[in-house]
Amino acid sequence: MTDDSVHSNEPTETSPSNEDAISGPNHDVSFREAFWVWVQVAAYSFGGPAGQIGVMHKLLVSQKRWISERRFLHAMNYTMLLPGPEAQQLATYIGWLLHKTKGGIVAGTLFILPGFVSILVLSILYAEFREVTTVEAIFFGLQAAVLAIVVEALLRIGSRALANAAMVAIAAGAFIGIFVFDILFPIIILAAGLVGFFGHRYAPEVFTVITGHGSNDDEDYEGAEAVETLDKESESILDDQGEPVASDESETETVISDEIVADHERPSTWRAVRVAAFWGSLWFGPLVGLYLVLGAGHIFTQEGIFFSQVAVVTFGGAYAVLAYIAQEAVATYGWLEPGEMIDGLGMAETTPGPLVQVVQFVGFMGAYRNPGMLDPLVAGILGSVVVTWVTFVPCFLFIFLGAPYIEYLRGKESLTAALSGITAAVVGIILNLAAWFGLHVLFEDHWTYDGYGMDLLVPFFETLDVAALVIVVGSFVLIFRFKQGMLRTLAMAMAAGLFYHLVLLA
Repeated sequence: MTDDSVHSNEPTETSPSNEDAISGPNHDVSFREAFWVWVQVAAYSFGGPAGQIGVMHKLLVSQKRWISERRFLHAMNYTMLLPGPEAQQLATYIGWLLHKTKGGIVAGTLFILPGFVSILVLSILYAEFREVTTVEAIFFGLQAAVLAIVVEALLRIGSRALANAAMVAIAAGAFIGIFVFDILFPIIILAAGLVGFFGHRYAPEVFTVITGHGSNDDEDYEGAEAVETLDKESESILDDQGEPVASDESETETVISDEIVADHERPSTWRAVRVAAFWGSLWFGPLVGLYLVLGAGHIFTQEGIFFSQVAVVTFGGAYAVLAYIAQEAVATYGWLEPGEMIDGLGMAETTPGPLVQVVQFVGFMGAYRNPGMLDPLVAGILGSVVVTWVTFVPCFLFIFLGAPYIEYLRGKESLTAALSGITAAVVGIILNLAAWFGLHVLFEDHWTYDGYGMDLLVPFFETLDVAALVIVVGSFVLIFRFKQGMLRTLAMAMAAGLFYHLVLLA
């Protein structure tokens, strides 16, 4: 491979005869080493997308230095535009950058696996033993702790993306738009992208926060100082063994730098056709099989088709479509009883993996209650598999199909300015999610103010759950004052929940 082929930024057509022979980036990160790092990422994937992306940034950018800050944020911007779980898609994207398709499959699958197993076990316990006080106590403590973890991760992401007043204004506008006026997520993202795109024409130094790969100087990236400061402040977030995990502050060159574009990152029409055909078959093939064998009215067919539709509209993560899923699952299909969606969301919030994994709980309960000739538990497990399959196979399709084109566009300043605006807006969206979650963790009842175009959720302050507040405050102290990691904080919150329910309320 010549230097020109490595550094070229022009799209090239690659013939099928030599595509398999093309090598990835020239680095010494072994597939085995990367595998175990992705295992670590999966193990720490608590706290929703903000916490999960923060963990990946800490491990891959600050500690391992496998990918540069700019390329990490560029990949994150693309995943934010896609339907589906952005953190899982970001892991898939970076795995693809490191080790091509097999790296993306391993990174994305490992990210899903802990959550799938956890929610499957919890779904079985919920269906069979939902009235057990111990289970309720565990959920109570963990939900409170997750609120503190999400806020900590939100600070990490915000400090990277909000590099100047313009970005802060975009984030604030996004938060007000979605939290106060209930503006749809795609509209907010589109507006933020347009602000960044047109703002670049008048003040490129303000709106191009995420620079392209034409410069290597940290001074050109306005968020560099904020990133360095935040990493120092939160360097122990991944530590659950009693020792802080320090960031690598050396000048070591990143494995995937801003300059290098490897051959497998360059777009190819032939490759795009093959990717679309292969992953499209994996997505729709099982649906066709279920329809032909079991019929349109079977529970597995219904779930497969419904959640395939959900997979392409889940912009903004699980919260964006939660109400829609709940309405259809309860009123249309009768898969869930009223209120059970909140229990499922609690499972997804307090287990590793993407929050959209809550759909697995819906699939389990729907099949459990409509087992046909199968044992209810067997039907529930199969329903979990069907729903998980049609939810996440599209994610691999979106990444493997679009990533080469997104990599090619990294140097386009107008695009990076638009994506800088989108990144700022996403911070406001994540803040909305944290606020929504906080309202439901800390208050037992709410009302909606509906006037002047607003649709504002307001708590009844007299319904404040003092015990939950105490656990939330304690979790904040553990994270920010004593620099405890996520798993230790979650464990201590679980113990507090058990103590409150089994001792104080006994």
